[in-house]
Amino acid sequence: MSALIADGHVLLEDYPGSGKTTLSKTLGRLISGDDAGRTQYPSLATDPIVPFRRIQFTPDMLPGDVLGVNVFDPKSGQFHFMHGPVFAHVVLADEINRTGPKVQAAFLECMAEKQVTMDNVTRPLDQLFFVLGTQNPLDIAGTYPLPQVQLDRFLLKIPMSYVDSETEREILENHSTIKETSSTIHPVCSRSDILVARHACESIHVNDQLREAMVGIVQATRGNPLIQFGASTRAALMLQSAVKAWALVNNRDHATEDDLRYMAPFVLLHRLRFHAGAGDAQKALETLMQPMIEQLVRKSL
Repeated sequence: MSALIADGHVLLEDYPGSGKTTLSKTLGRLISGDDAGRTQYPSLATDPIVPFRRIQFTPDMLPGDVLGVNVFDPKSGQFHFMHGPVFAHVVLADEINRTGPKVQAAFLECMAEKQVTMDNVTRPLDQLFFVLGTQNPLDIAGTYPLPQVQLDRFLLKIPMSYVDSETEREILENHSTIKETSSTIHPVCSRSDILVARHACESIHVNDQLREAMVGIVQATRGNPLIQFGASTRAALMLQSAVKAWALVNNRDHATEDDLRYMAPFVLLHRLRFHAGAGDAQKALETLMQPMIEQLVRKSL
């Protein structure tokens, strides 16, 4: 929810069967379209942008399978663009690391610019456009590791794990109800509501001390002997956006050091490349952040 409000994308690193499709479909169905979103394509009889699409990435996939293709109509003698599954509010990019570099590069424009370019014609995606990408942390056969530039387009990387025994028992007991409810669930907000929330997120206050700590953390990742690639200025901007969104989700109009401490690993870890001697990446990042967090706490007292 924080990533959606912060206008960023999420990479879920998960195990098969962990519920990512159910999660994504439900999120898409909870958001309804509105008339404002249809003004982008007034010439079409139906709105090409739907609430949710799932794209199963495979090694033999082509860019047109994701973006859309121009189809020749012999009756009119003209080409018509058939919108691809990327034209949706919420897109589940399932096993995104299983497709080749050409498709990954085509998808990169969608994530970075919210637009699709096909045959020298650029078509806008919806302002709400939100990607939930998934990749399996264990299965490396037949995969194309995401390049650093693609990873950098994801605001958050969230590792998922197996549920506890009590939760799993509840899932087994209520599976039929969960399945039926998730397919018949009604929207609770509109596309415009999400855009308003994004506008509110931008107005969350970040004081100078907190912003100084963010800059200090990002700067500390550069030139560090344990880190091969440090965080960029885009990473600093995304860290600020994520911290603001987390504060808003927690019903506050200002961000705190706790927001920074909590969100930083989800924003930074997939952007950093640690050397083997660094050990556990999360612990290494926490150690690197600790001086800035302590200094921030002292200044706030």
